[in-house]
Amino acid sequence: MFEEYIVKLKKIAGEEKSSTILRESIIAVATGSNDILNTYFLTPSRRFQYDVSSYTDLLVSYASSFVQELYRLGARRIGVFSMPPIGCAPSQITLKRGLDRKCVDKYNEIAKLFNNKLSAAITSLNTRFTDARIVYIDAYNPILDIILNPQKYGFKIADRGCCGTGLLEVSLVCRYACSNVNDYVFWDSFHPTEKTYRILARRILEQYISYFICGKSFC
Repeated sequence: MFEEYIVKLKKIAGEEKSSTILRESIIAVATGSNDILNTYFLTPSRRFQYDVSSYTDLLVSYASSFVQELYRLGARRIGVFSMPPIGCAPSQITLKRGLDRKCVDKYNEIAKLFNNKLSAAITSLNTRFTDARIVYIDAYNPILDIILNPQKYGFKIADRGCCGTGLLEVSLVCRYACSNVNDYVFWDSFHPTEKTYRILARRILEQYISYFICGKSFC
């Protein structure tokens, strides 16, 4: 899809201008969550082939290859998001913890294992591609802080979503929604609300934008 975008961009802006746009744009990459929760834990053959450590190695390898492909296509400012605390998604709490509504520590530990490996891979890529600014973006801790301290951010409910029962439904499965969405950290049983995303976007921009502009924490 990215290559298709480049073809369209060149038709509109021309070859030289397109190269500049690609080089100066910030491209965001998010990976891992669905691969762990859906592909790994819901596919017995995956667990037969890989233990958690080797599967996270595989995912990081895929992520690294994807970033290198973006670089080959002309991208030079690439933000790679860490895996969020997947054990705190309402759907996983429902499936693994039930009524106590606590985060699933096992899944969060897997997320942290993946993130540590991903961060190391990004560091390695930066040493290879010195003309690029490939930035590891910690999404785990900011989201976890919102989930564990919802009142601090103006939320009331962090253990279930706004749509449907908020326990398992996602996307089109939701048949109705709450009337007070701004009270909720999560929109459905997996995805945060717009309010949550706005808080995260502001924090991430404040913390990381200078790395993309001048390659360090402040300019």
